[in-house]
Amino acid sequence: MRIHISSDGVPIYQQIVDQIRTRIFSGGLNTGDELPAIRTLAESLRVNPNTVARAYRELENDGLVEKRRTTGTFVAETTQQRSVAQRRRSLEPHLDNLIIQSRHLGFTIDDVVGLLMTRDEKLSGENPSEKASGS
Repeated sequence: MRIHISSDGVPIYQQIVDQIRTRIFSGGLNTGDELPAIRTLAESLRVNPNTVARAYRELENDGLVEKRRTTGTFVAETTQQRSVAQRRRSLEPHLDNLIIQSRHLGFTIDDVVGLLMTRDEKLSGENPSEKASGS
């Protein structure tokens, strides 16, 4: 699994969570797919195993992955099978961050909605693999 870690101020565990979450929602990872072992991923990213473990715990808390005792961590049921309430809960932290950042930058909620609509139109014009990778 290829994960890119940047030094843009976003915590490393959050970058891992975001990239795995994106792959699950975009279909790059399917129900039952096994994630790399914590140590393996930590070594390839050159990060502390606790960082990867924290990311996996957050994904598990969101219901996106499940740990199977002694066999590893696997992608859980697809998003479509999860309830609307569960899907909203997994989106709420991102919305909170967006609102907080927009307030700090002096944008109104109407400005943010306009920006979201513009980005959605732009992303809708890209092919699905570009959208999933964030290109």
